[in-house]
Amino acid sequence: MDDVSRRDLLRVIGASVTLTTCGAGVLTPALAQHVHQEVSMAKSLAGGPNYKPLYFTPHRFQTMRKLAELIIPADENSPSATEAGAAEYIDFLCSRNEDLALIYSGGLAWMDDYMRRTHNADFVESKPEEQTALLDRLAFRKNATPETATGEQFFVWARNMVVDAYYTSPAGVKDIGFMGNKVRSEFSVPKEAVEYALKRSPFASEQG
Repeated sequence: MDDVSRRDLLRVIGASVTLTTCGAGVLTPALAQHVHQEVSMAKSLAGGPNYKPLYFTPHRFQTMRKLAELIIPADENSPSATEAGAAEYIDFLCSRNEDLALIYSGGLAWMDDYMRRTHNADFVESKPEEQTALLDRLAFRKNATPETATGEQFFVWARNMVVDAYYTSPAGVKDIGFMGNKVRSEFSVPKEAVEYALKRSPFASEQG
């Protein structure tokens, strides 16, 4: 792809982000795969030391990585969403869309503020059981409180986008086992693939 075509594609990606879906399907699967290609070119898909966040501060990028890992953890057969490049994917999209960037900057700041008030440490530095306790409160309606309303809304976005990032990544495509790891003009993600990725998450759905 030449530089002009690439710049045009990046503009299309930024303009195509849909913010009315609470984080689910903010990009078409085909455009999502282009994002993963961009991230891969930056040698960042595994979150390695060569990656420099395009939008997030280093601290917020690490917070996003931890959040992605908790939403879809690794198991004996499959990588985590962090290993699949979810944080890099979201960082890239935030760098291309100001409205999305505001959602994540505000949401990640809220999480740190909540944890400092309740545990005297930010999200990344809190104990694992404190991290999962917060996500339990945010993920399930039965645990909802007025105090966490802002965090609950953000977590819906984060969870849905992490799942999208996972199942459109090369690692997620391989794990799920359907053809789609090559960018095509037409590409749809099977419903079964989405359900599979969601089942991996301990915070997969809101329950009343």
